[in-house]
Amino acid sequence: MFGGQQPILVLSQNTKRESGRKVQLENIQAGKAIADVIRTCLGPQAMLKMLMDPMGGIVMTNDGNAILREITVQHPAAKSMIEIARTQDEEVGDGTTSVIVLAGEMLAAAEPFLQQQIHPTVIIRAYREALEDIVGHLLSGLSVELDVKDKAKMAQVVKACVGTKFIGKWSDLAVKIALDAVETVTLNENGRLEVDIKRYAKVEKIPGGAIEESCVLKGVMINKDVTHPKMRRYIENPRIVLLDCSLEYKKGESQTNVEIIGEQDFTRMLQIEEEFVQRICADIIAVKPDLVFTEKGRHHLPSRRQRKTDNLRIARACGATIVNRTEELTEKDVGTGAGLFEIKKIGDEYFTFVTECKDPKACTILLRGASKDILNETERNLQDALNVARNLVLEPRLVAGGGAVEMAASQLLSRKQVKGPYTAVAHALEIIPRTLAQNCGANTIRALTALRAKHASHTGDGVCAWGIDGESGEIVDMNVKNIWEPLAVKLQTYKTAVETAILLLRIDDIVSGSKKRGGNEPTNPAAMAQGQE
Repeated sequence: MFGGQQPILVLSQNTKRESGRKVQLENIQAGKAIADVIRTCLGPQAMLKMLMDPMGGIVMTNDGNAILREITVQHPAAKSMIEIARTQDEEVGDGTTSVIVLAGEMLAAAEPFLQQQIHPTVIIRAYREALEDIVGHLLSGLSVELDVKDKAKMAQVVKACVGTKFIGKWSDLAVKIALDAVETVTLNENGRLEVDIKRYAKVEKIPGGAIEESCVLKGVMINKDVTHPKMRRYIENPRIVLLDCSLEYKKGESQTNVEIIGEQDFTRMLQIEEEFVQRICADIIAVKPDLVFTEKGRHHLPSRRQRKTDNLRIARACGATIVNRTEELTEKDVGTGAGLFEIKKIGDEYFTFVTECKDPKACTILLRGASKDILNETERNLQDALNVARNLVLEPRLVAGGGAVEMAASQLLSRKQVKGPYTAVAHALEIIPRTLAQNCGANTIRALTALRAKHASHTGDGVCAWGIDGESGEIVDMNVKNIWEPLAVKLQTYKTAVETAILLLRIDDIVSGSKKRGGNEPTNPAAMAQGQE
């Protein structure tokens, strides 16, 4: 009577569901696969990846975030791995490769425990505890204070960051550009420190010339020419007015009907339009400007139309105020901080330079290079250098580079003598020095054993700064080699890597629904059978 009950279908027929241990192990495999793609891009001897996008364009880079942005992946766990590289890039601007490699290793470290039937929440608890301990050690014993006014030390830190990139060959130039740009855009108002490099340090790439010709301008450069041939192309100490309103007669949006009875009505209409334009001109002429920059359209008036971001940069560079209506223009809105305005032809295009500013709080970084690919890669590398310089200004603390801080943190965690997943985190941290040794062709096992011994036998009060030299694979003291990294980058790397590992270990069910292709048509039974396999 009760036998032969029909199975109840809760999920729709073409929904695929995977659950349990199988999902966790698959997520770990996906994380490891993404980490393996990126692993060779770590350190000074990093390899480049060549990626073709669907449009046929080529990207050559060793920047972890740029590579993962171009790769198309299908597995949901791999997608969340790619997301963390983007988070890292937006938050601190550097360490994108390290965070992926470390997250992949954290996941791999959890695999044996899952196979021993240990519950994921036990592993997660141990990971959380380990992360708290790492952060505590980094903030107290493993980091050193940096004096922001010490330019030589700042340059060393930025140089260590640039050394692993394509522009490592021109590292002195890149370091100078990064520090100059960050110093220019740093704003200290009533104890509030603001370094907005995204908005106020614009990178302009002009193909041609050599990379050595790149520089930071003491002012702003825009890709625009003057609108009228009779306008001056060279003005010293210009008076600059910035407008955020259109300089033309307001027209109807779509259709405007005007009823004209007599001939004089039409003449009057034209007259009103002319009077309006004359009033605008009179408002502008009243403050005697040499240059007028506007964001909106203009009515046969010789002024330059441009993007809002350019206007903001010019305002910060020359001290002008952006005005919304010409009637509101006053003497104090005029910018007089610029020393020179000139139009130059570079290559085939004309560029406007507003330079020699007295106290510019915005700048343009002019990049030259042989080809577009080289310029794009140089810009990516320079953005990392700018971000490192910004992090140092905002949080002036350093940790030793070359895998030294990872090894020191690993030793401190091992000394706690907590068995299980906690120790696995300590071993996972060693992936950074191991990968550095691997990428420059050194004997990995010998190098790591020697490095472990150095850290274990360290007894002094200071930070044990022995790490791997990324160029040769030998063990060197980072105090002597002068390879330091900003603490902000390292903290973000560890937090993001461990949090991602925890997130992916928490998943025990993946339900993927595939839509029917043609509305309500019956599904092909063979295709269904394949989908359920």
